[in-house]
Amino acid sequence: MNNDFERMENQLRCRKKIKKILTYALLVFWAICVIFPFYWMILTSVKSYGAYSSEYVPKFFTLSPTLENYVEVFIAVPFARYLLNTLIFAVATTGGMLLVIILAAFAFSKLEFRGNNLVFTILLSLMMIPNELVVITNFVTITNWNMRNTFLGLILPSLTSIFYIYLLKENFSQVPDEIYKAAKVDGTSDLKFLFKVLIPICRPTIVTVVILKVIECWNSYVWPRLITDQQAYFLVSNGIQEIRENGFGRENIPAMMAAVVVISLPLIVLFLIFHKKIMEGVARGGTKG
Repeated sequence: MNNDFERMENQLRCRKKIKKILTYALLVFWAICVIFPFYWMILTSVKSYGAYSSEYVPKFFTLSPTLENYVEVFIAVPFARYLLNTLIFAVATTGGMLLVIILAAFAFSKLEFRGNNLVFTILLSLMMIPNELVVITNFVTITNWNMRNTFLGLILPSLTSIFYIYLLKENFSQVPDEIYKAAKVDGTSDLKFLFKVLIPICRPTIVTVVILKVIECWNSYVWPRLITDQQAYFLVSNGIQEIRENGFGRENIPAMMAAVVVISLPLIVLFLIFHKKIMEGVARGGTKG
């Protein structure tokens, strides 16, 4: 009996080890698949144009890395201007959107007014409208208002987000109504309760929204491409196309990769610093009670 029991126990341990090895092997394989494009992008960006063009078979390393492509990025086109434009666009859009969604989420979660649920349901239903239709409507509106090739035209259509309103509304709803009513009894105004109580409690979710919105603005392509045709208002995503057409040319892949690295680096650093808060905020926003 003891021998049978030991044999079964050894078999279970062996199966657990095999399962663990397979799990880690799959995770390592998946990590390599995810990381390899970034490695290839950085590797290509530090190769000279001549070295890259002479490779009939792509090499997975280089013995003579160079930074000349990064220098060329800022010489061939006004890339620093594109970065500044993107920073202004991201900060202004995120700040304006944050004000709108916080006030809207507070109204839907804590204030009692006729049609609260109906209006919120209508807002949620708007999420089912294809983005292409919204882009067309926004383009016509901004054009009629003579706001093309302006920062205001870039920013206005992105000043709200139904999804983020819903996320914050669910987060605010987790704070008991008794606290809000007690604060009102003490003479606390709605805005004071919002900024002194709700926002500090729900800070992880708000930080998550800020980071995700900054990433969204940084990667924005379709709308800036439609609404701007002057170089002075190009963002980095549109600047890549400008580089390809009027800067390095289509054949200078190393310089193009250097530009992509410069664009991607701030977002990668931002995500690595705040990835825990992003996960915490999303999980908290989706938990009820």
